[in-house]
Amino acid sequence: MKFSRVGAFFIVLASCGLADANVTLPRIFSEGAVLQRDAVIPIWAHADPGENVTVSLNKQKVTVISDSNGKWSIRLKPEKAGGPFELTVRASNTVTLKDILIGEVWLCSGQSNMEWTVGQSTNAAQEIASSSNPSIRHLKVSKTISGLPQDEIGGGVWKRSEPRNTGEFSGVGYFFAKEIQHKLGVPVGLINASWGGTNIETWISREGFESSDEFREMINGMPKTDLDALSKGRVIALEKKVASVQGLAVGAVDPEALKKVGFDDARLQELIVPGLWESQSLGEMDGVVWLRKTIDLTRGQISRNASLELAKIDDNDVTYINGVEIGKTNQWDARRRYEVPAGVLNEGTNVIAVKVVDTGGGGGIYGDASDLKLVLGNEQISLAGKWKFMVESVLTATGVNDLPSPAYTGMVSPLINYAFRGVIWYQGESNAGRAYQYRKAFPLLINDWRTKTGKPKLPFYFVQLATFKTDGDSNRGSAWAELREAQTLTLSVPFTGMAVTTDVGNPKDIHPTNKQTVGARLAKLALNRTYKHPMLDTGPSYRSMKIVGKVIIVTFDNVAAGLATSDGSEIVKGVEIAGSDQRFFPATGKVVGNTIVVSSPDVAAPVAVRFGWIGDASANNLFNKEGFPAVPFRTDDWKTLTTAEKYRLVVPK
Repeated sequence: MKFSRVGAFFIVLASCGLADANVTLPRIFSEGAVLQRDAVIPIWAHADPGENVTVSLNKQKVTVISDSNGKWSIRLKPEKAGGPFELTVRASNTVTLKDILIGEVWLCSGQSNMEWTVGQSTNAAQEIASSSNPSIRHLKVSKTISGLPQDEIGGGVWKRSEPRNTGEFSGVGYFFAKEIQHKLGVPVGLINASWGGTNIETWISREGFESSDEFREMINGMPKTDLDALSKGRVIALEKKVASVQGLAVGAVDPEALKKVGFDDARLQELIVPGLWESQSLGEMDGVVWLRKTIDLTRGQISRNASLELAKIDDNDVTYINGVEIGKTNQWDARRRYEVPAGVLNEGTNVIAVKVVDTGGGGGIYGDASDLKLVLGNEQISLAGKWKFMVESVLTATGVNDLPSPAYTGMVSPLINYAFRGVIWYQGESNAGRAYQYRKAFPLLINDWRTKTGKPKLPFYFVQLATFKTDGDSNRGSAWAELREAQTLTLSVPFTGMAVTTDVGNPKDIHPTNKQTVGARLAKLALNRTYKHPMLDTGPSYRSMKIVGKVIIVTFDNVAAGLATSDGSEIVKGVEIAGSDQRFFPATGKVVGNTIVVSSPDVAAPVAVRFGWIGDASANNLFNKEGFPAVPFRTDDWKTLTTAEKYRLVVPK
């Protein structure tokens, strides 16, 4: 879920090469590129104003005259799959791109689970070692934000699938491409425009928001301006907010003092650790925050070998005990474990101080509470709970999630004219708190991109949120379950498909490493629906229910050869049932033909059923016999936890 602002993105100006007036092609056209087969191929760039520009590819040659600003574009006729070819552009200079393939091109976008690489996936070493396939290519679009639509990506080049490159490819994208390439026997190109931690609103264009009754008022309050001007006002506003929360001005306490035992931290406020501070009193803020924990130790305890475990820290940390630096890590998703040198621990009071540098997205110490501890020989002292905090500084740049549209304008707008077959999308974690509004935002994004590309039937296949342990359930409300429901409802948008992944998630890790199954399920959607290779591509989905006395009979679509359970039992797990009091109880579900019969001794007069209505839905065991998991569902329309939560624009003055 992470993005990094420092050194990882560009606020771009259009790069058009007008200083030397030579022909310059956008970075999306680099050697090794894959162009879309069986479709018109747009090519565009800059040259001298009024200059003749000739473009050659395979047996085609087209000449155009650049306009008064030096811009030009041509549309080559559709080509069959093949290559490698040379793409040549001739004007006052000549640009020749070699190793150009014609095949299937897919745009991969979303947040961290799309950005997650092959190198971070299950069996990474084996996958990378066997990855040599020149027919699969990947381009990672540099992380770029902009207040105004850009014509050029901030960076990125096409790379072949081979051991030295593939580890950096999108895992979901690569395993999707492997399936497509194997089945179709044509080159496959992946354009990876993803960014961890991003919300959906950053990926929607201004014009998209303006077309929406839900978001029009919001976007009308957003000035059309550069981001630097907004950043200055944002810093002032954030510093005022932080000061009100912590009761002290930003940077009011000397960081050197925060490291030491003798500092009186009674006036500092507290955060719960582990836990990202965005969900606590500090709220949305990127910057440098000190976290401080005091513990008492005996003489016997400090005589043992010691190590400090701090779960994960988003993004970077420098960690001290009693003023002595014991370790630092610059990786937001790495578990921290630092050896404590002999003589550092004191008999009596000890202070652990962690300098956390959050460059964007979530910030703080996060993960499983059991991974937060001081280990003294065979003894473990939990460090979970309340920690004192102090904000040293806030970042000065506007972030990718701070305003609507900056990722779209910086990363997607430059790709809109490039021919690609469709989109695969993995995002939603960052919108769980506004899950109900996602019912409007997600279809809006799909239709926005279709409008921008001029392709109303552009295939759009997406991944439903995987299993992950979050707060809430059917009785308290579950934002994660509600986001899954919003994704399911988006299937009403034509030419879409959803891969269900409740069975391949990790309750303790928001980034499950099994990207192979995810990519394969997306590929089946594309093969069946886009490429017309008939196959089952989804699992059982709720159709209807019937109340018969004390039981509810639930009927499904997409049962194919029949319903089954993954553990071979007759009992369906993950089912709940409620009466008119809207209180849910665990229920027994039995597979009977293509239905499940649901009941509970705690509910005499049932009226509603829910299945998998929780963040950690790993207990779900209902599948069809072809091995696709059932889609989580509810039969009621009762009020949800996130109904009133809306995306709100806050523009600094």
